[in-house]
Amino acid sequence: MAKWGLVILLIYIAASLLTPFFSWVGLIPDANLGLENPIFAPPSLGHWCGTDRLGRDVCVRTLEGTGVALQVVFLAVSLALLIGVPLGLLSGYLGGIVDRCMILIMDTLYTIPVLLLSVVMAFLLGRGVLNAAVALCVVYIPQYFRVVRNQAAQVKTELYIEAARAIGAGPIWIIRKYLFMNVVTTIPVLLTLNAADAVLILGGLGFLGLGLPESVPEWGSDLNMALTAVPTGIWWTALYPGLAMFGLVLGLSLFGEGLEFFMSGKISKNN
Repeated sequence: MAKWGLVILLIYIAASLLTPFFSWVGLIPDANLGLENPIFAPPSLGHWCGTDRLGRDVCVRTLEGTGVALQVVFLAVSLALLIGVPLGLLSGYLGGIVDRCMILIMDTLYTIPVLLLSVVMAFLLGRGVLNAAVALCVVYIPQYFRVVRNQAAQVKTELYIEAARAIGAGPIWIIRKYLFMNVVTTIPVLLTLNAADAVLILGGLGFLGLGLPESVPEWGSDLNMALTAVPTGIWWTALYPGLAMFGLVLGLSLFGEGLEFFMSGKISKNN
């Protein structure tokens, strides 16, 4: 599964890198230009995926939406990782009142539905690539915190941690030298699964008009625009962005599931 997921991801990454170059050299039109094209034109040799209600090429917008989705998802999970993992390490190692306060805050965030929390954050921050990434990262910080905190609380009771304290090692040294490498084994799996979920949440924000600006091609907003056209038989404006979103989620999910199977087998073998 990991191999097939990696292949799908590489295809999406290649599309995100090549599409701006093809647009720059003039091989494909601009994603926001469509005044010279007929509206709702069906797929043809001139427009492989047809055009939307503004005459914009659906194929070009779908391809450019790939890069936008990967960029936002990468920023979101990276920010969640950079915030959630250190907080989990500190909370699990220090314990006491610090641990209880952090658990209370993270559990409160965790109990809020994912889409509702991201919608509220996107509404407060406004539309934009960075704002959408921040709105998504808030959703996933509690997940990294809970996983890392629970593992850190277990590892800190090991004998080698006690020995490090006995020789005078400080908390920062112990966290960096001993705890970190022992609690991050499950992070890659959680990272890929969160990335798959972030693609869907980003699509939901775009569908609700809270994701990215209208000038930025995005699958969710394109699906929203296609909603009124589907009942009239104009299927191509919704099919291709939907397939692109499904393919990216499938690739990330397969890679994450395969990576989880590999990591669990490796841990069992070491034990």
